[in-house]
Amino acid sequence: MWFSFWRSRDRFSLQELRYLTDQLQKVQIVNNVNKDHVIEVLRSIAELLIYGDQHDPTFFEFFIEKQIIGEFLRILDVSRTVSVALQLLQTMSIMIQNLKSEHAIYYIFNSEHINDLIGYSFDFGNEELLSYYITFLRAISGKLNKRTISLLVETQNDEVVSFPLYIEAIQFAFHEENMVRIAVRALTLNVYHVGDECVNRFVTSTLLADYFSNLVAYFRKQCISLDGCVSEAAENPDSSDLACFILSAVDEIEDTLYYCSDVISSGVPNIERLVTENILQLLVFPSLLPSLKLEPVDGMQIGASTSMYLLCCILRIVKTKDLARSIGASLFCTPESVLPKLESRPNGYVSGHDLTHENHQPHPDALGMQAGGGSLRVSVLNFSSSDIHPAGCPLLQHDYSSPHLALRDILLSYVVSGDEIHVLGSLNLLATLLQTKELDESILDALGILPQRKHHKKLLLKALVGDVSGEERLFSEENSLTKDEISTELERYLQQLKGQYGWSCSNSEPGISPRIHRYQVLDALVSLLCRSDISAETLWVGGWLLRQLLPCCEEGFNNNPLKPLKVFVLRHQIRIFCSGGALPDQPPVCPPSELPGHTRTKSGIDDGGPKPGSEINIVNAVACRIAFERGKEHHFCFSAISRGTTGWLVLAEESPLKKTRGFVRVSAPLAGSNPKIDDKHSRWLHLRIRPSTMPLMDPTKPNILGKGRTKCLIDGRWTLAFKDEISCKSAQSMVLEGMRLQSSEVERRLKPLLDLSGPTPDPVRIDPAVAIVK
Repeated sequence: MWFSFWRSRDRFSLQELRYLTDQLQKVQIVNNVNKDHVIEVLRSIAELLIYGDQHDPTFFEFFIEKQIIGEFLRILDVSRTVSVALQLLQTMSIMIQNLKSEHAIYYIFNSEHINDLIGYSFDFGNEELLSYYITFLRAISGKLNKRTISLLVETQNDEVVSFPLYIEAIQFAFHEENMVRIAVRALTLNVYHVGDECVNRFVTSTLLADYFSNLVAYFRKQCISLDGCVSEAAENPDSSDLACFILSAVDEIEDTLYYCSDVISSGVPNIERLVTENILQLLVFPSLLPSLKLEPVDGMQIGASTSMYLLCCILRIVKTKDLARSIGASLFCTPESVLPKLESRPNGYVSGHDLTHENHQPHPDALGMQAGGGSLRVSVLNFSSSDIHPAGCPLLQHDYSSPHLALRDILLSYVVSGDEIHVLGSLNLLATLLQTKELDESILDALGILPQRKHHKKLLLKALVGDVSGEERLFSEENSLTKDEISTELERYLQQLKGQYGWSCSNSEPGISPRIHRYQVLDALVSLLCRSDISAETLWVGGWLLRQLLPCCEEGFNNNPLKPLKVFVLRHQIRIFCSGGALPDQPPVCPPSELPGHTRTKSGIDDGGPKPGSEINIVNAVACRIAFERGKEHHFCFSAISRGTTGWLVLAEESPLKKTRGFVRVSAPLAGSNPKIDDKHSRWLHLRIRPSTMPLMDPTKPNILGKGRTKCLIDGRWTLAFKDEISCKSAQSMVLEGMRLQSSEVERRLKPLLDLSGPTPDPVRIDPAVAIVK
């Protein structure tokens, strides 16, 4: 009998759940004395309910019968310690997340106490408590569907008047803690994706519509913070901390935009309009578009380069037609057309600023800027200069400091004479507009950036349906949309801007042909390619954009990436073409300098370069040691040999018969070897070893399909050890001198390619192996 009395209860039984509930009901106050006991009871109850969900439905019947959630609320009221509140929220989260039965979830959500727990006044000054509370709310949102969501809302006359889960969550939508913001965004998306019509009307009602304006206002603060980091980084370019801050700010900005995109894609009626209008009215119109011209004001205005980046992000991520069309059409307006309406807004401006700002100075080499120089013109197909540039219309006659430039012209002015950052920003914005599918072709054509293939496609469709004008223009030299077609479509969008957002703007060049705008863009791009102060990466973007606008066929271009030497040649040919010259059959380079006859015999190396086992002169070589694998050290004589545009690093083995001669064992290209003496060991010389890329010396092997298979080439390193510091410095000097001689010869040979103004020498055919770029 005594053994039966002391027998332990079955842990996973209804009897155990009754016992734990009884223990919880006996608690009258929670303090430091009994808090551990209460916490263990709460944890055990959650464990039993999850077990019962999978094995015995009577567990949940008991849970609802005893209104245990109500007991949880009572425990919160009598608790004097935060640890119990933490455990209770964790208990509820674990239960909701792990319950598989929809019937069990329905029981919990149908309880009158669940909304009381959601709306309970917790002390959110405790960050850990806030984290547990947000996790609890997110767990609830993960179980929402059209049946369960109705249990969490209060309705009157079939309309939702209260939704505590949503209302409490969005109060933390812009919390400083990133994980809290992420959880709230996930919760709101879970609500939107349910698709309940009554809930959809509630979340987009006037009462809660401020959430979307607050979202854009928060995003605007993120943009201003990014611009501040960019400005500070410009003053401190070597700061690694600022670089990390910028990357972090960019990630947060893109996360916010992707969230906006997800909200729009949720399918809630009217939500796309709310998000789009707030982005336009609170960010794009008052801040981003005016900032393309104005300087930052008191830290509130955003810089031009940052604005262009943000516009690219918005167009690329938030894909709505109204947003894309509004931004595209507004580029025909001047910043001044909207600024007078913004005087009362916090994002103010200082009037009277001209276009010159942020180190933006017209470059003396920019197209059309030379004293007495004429504007560079592009002749495509058979158009004459007068056809392309009617009097009074060419872009380069604009006064770039004029306060009345349209935003489109401001972008082109950056391409022509802006600094590196503004050029790249403008090109990226134009390229993004060109690739935005939500933007009408009429706006792209009016901007002058409609791709040639889309021109042809549209006219082909017209010809196929029997449109005579389309057929005529399809086979004519000028095949863009007509002036009337463009003006009508563009004016409609400009009127829409005026009606919806108060922009009193109109086409700054009424009746202008899209053909003129197209050639203004081409002029700007060609002038960019003629500039010498822009990096190859930026020129590549300009070249890509130019390729989209020029008529071409598959024979003219292919989709394979061009190698940097090919980019250089293409740019050079474009310059010759645009200046009216004839393209030579062979590259106009100087012939190789004549080397004295004894030079070849002195080194012992012929035109094919050093070959393993060949005999060379090692009079000026320096003795060294090198190990190509661990534990195996070799003694060699090191030489750096330069002949014309080629050069080699040579490790030779001394001949046992002739002390001044040696046999080549290893060789590597001299160019780019970057000799450096070790910081701690003054007798060690480090050399960067580049693989040979000469096509004649390292041909590709065809595969079974007949296509070339290119080897994957990587750089290596030699570390040479010399007998003393003097020998090491002597070897370094020998390498540097060889590289200097090689570079000088390359510069001399390529000088005609870099100077269009001078006479062009007779073209000579050169071996590909000598095409070495410094």
